[in-house]
Amino acid sequence: MQLSSKFTIAVHILTAIAYFKDSETVTSGFLAGSVGANPVIVRNVMGDLKNAGIIDVSQGKSGISLRLPLDRIALYDVYKAVGCIGDEGLFRFHDHPNPDCPVGKNIHKALDAKLCGVQAAMEAELQKTALSEIAAVVETEAGKETGRLLPDSL
Repeated sequence: MQLSSKFTIAVHILTAIAYFKDSETVTSGFLAGSVGANPVIVRNVMGDLKNAGIIDVSQGKSGISLRLPLDRIALYDVYKAVGCIGDEGLFRFHDHPNPDCPVGKNIHKALDAKLCGVQAAMEAELQKTALSEIAAVVETEAGKETGRLLPDSL
């Protein structure tokens, strides 16, 4: 099972907003070019980030901006903002284990707690990583290249 790509798109969006904040007017179209995704998808993810209080979106010259510094936004905050998982949790259990089978009858007892533990461990790791760490790697790698990525090349 994989998490929705909305999570990595959201991290990309936030990193791009921080990276380009001083040099470009960051718009949904600009971000769609950076992400390589349909602008509608980018706008939907931006809506989730805005509703979570992570970004501000304004029309015109000011564009899109971060409401919080990157060191105050954990990967977990992004994960929760974009609703990567539903109420049922990270792992979706198959619908109808056979109650007449000894395995089917007991699989939930054997597996549910373990899977909840895996999800809790993953979420704990996401809470430990600030977006500033991701942005620092991007900035370092971009600095190794010849020149910054400009909108015309998106």
